[in-house]
Amino acid sequence: MALFGSKMPSEVGLRLLLSPLGSNVVIRTACCSVGVVLPVYSTFKAIESKDQDEQHKWLIYWAAYGSFSVAEMFTDKLLYWFPFYYHVKFAFLVWLQLPTIDGARLLYMNHLRPFLQRHQIKLDQLLNFFYGEAVKFFSNHSEEIQIARAVFTKILLIGASNDTVRDIIRPGQSQANGSAIEGPQEDAETSESEGDED
Repeated sequence: MALFGSKMPSEVGLRLLLSPLGSNVVIRTACCSVGVVLPVYSTFKAIESKDQDEQHKWLIYWAAYGSFSVAEMFTDKLLYWFPFYYHVKFAFLVWLQLPTIDGARLLYMNHLRPFLQRHQIKLDQLLNFFYGEAVKFFSNHSEEIQIARAVFTKILLIGASNDTVRDIIRPGQSQANGSAIEGPQEDAETSESEGDED
């Protein structure tokens, strides 16, 4: 605690969040939580409640967030070096979601929508081309894809240290002994040699 200059545990989190050099892990986690985790849950609630206004709001958010993510993908290596970059990103993500400001709607209506409307024909042609090429690729290489899938599945089944991966790949196949989750099995020699050392 002396490292932070305070003995108050409640101040440690705030100091980590606001410290630009030592807290990238904390602030990046906060960005992920605010930018993705919270909106995913809010989108789920909007879909389940069948509230058209909420669904529309979160569709606009995801369009704004997606365009921001694409822009960030190309500029992240440069912007990463600027002090407070992740703090500004965090503030931007909060701004996108604030109901009083509705930043995602402002960004969408003022910038994203006009841009997409201007380039809609070109973007549709580009997407149709890539979709056609993907269909050709997968139809021409379906055998190779099936072989790769089989190899990958075998690697996962052989290399799995527990049955979790097996349960995901082949649900319904129970464990051979039907027992609950078990820890790793120790060799009898290892157990005996550890007992002798004590």
